[in-house]
Amino acid sequence: MSAKPIRINSLRAFFAAARFRTLAAAAVPVAAGCALAAADGLFAWPQAVLCMAFALLMQVDANLINDLYDFLKGSDDGERLGPPRACAMGWVTTGAMRRAIAVTTVAASLVGCGLLRYGGWELLLLGALCVVFAFLYTAGPFPLAYHGWGDLLVLLFFGLVPVGGTYYVMAHGLTRWILPVAGACGLVVDTLLLVNNYRDRAEDARSGKRTLVVRLGAAAGSRLYLWAGIGACLLCLALALRGAWFAALLPTAYLAAHVTTWRRMVRIGSGRALNGILAATSRNMLLFGVLLALGLLL
Repeated sequence: MSAKPIRINSLRAFFAAARFRTLAAAAVPVAAGCALAAADGLFAWPQAVLCMAFALLMQVDANLINDLYDFLKGSDDGERLGPPRACAMGWVTTGAMRRAIAVTTVAASLVGCGLLRYGGWELLLLGALCVVFAFLYTAGPFPLAYHGWGDLLVLLFFGLVPVGGTYYVMAHGLTRWILPVAGACGLVVDTLLLVNNYRDRAEDARSGKRTLVVRLGAAAGSRLYLWAGIGACLLCLALALRGAWFAALLPTAYLAAHVTTWRRMVRIGSGRALNGILAATSRNMLLFGVLLALGLLL
């Protein structure tokens, strides 16, 4: 039996555009920041809830923005290999998507304002940067994702910013241990972007989207995917220097799943079958996040 058609601008259409399956990418670094604060005896529930809500709303906001502007730039068409996009499929009109983006941006900003009581202007600046770069990723005259900057932005906004920001609003200060935790989270989340770009490399090249995989080639792209996961585990080993042996060693259990997924990705090579690798990568990322957070708490 065929799936029920999605009505234009329906709630189901907006749910599809929000891509809730990607929310683990936002949750993992916030959870790691919370675990690091808890390990230092500084965890606080109000800040944790606000940080998680802000991160999840910003992830949805970024997904909606990408859906709209990839469609407007012609990157998403009927030949798309990845999961269908709402605007490209005609499920959501561009006007309705702009309104949804405005509502989500305002909602995220209001949640972010709740964090201002735990810091000063620096939190306002950090929140503003999150909103601005959510748009600059695919919108504007120089969309950063189209010029090979996507991976760096992932390292910053799914690594340093959420881990450091979450820790800061609880501790009212920073620690050097944020760097290996943030770097590890950023690299693991980047595996999601890398497998997406590996799958879409031919389509991206046709539409002028010069991702790292397009610039360096498929073989280099697959190696980047492999080493991003390995690099995350290597960064965790630095936590042994603070005596956090569980946090240093538990995440290495992720490597077996990561390497297995990488081998499948290389074997498949191209086509829609790589969507299965995307799903496996998301599960691997979540596994890594759980192991790292558990290790920090232990």
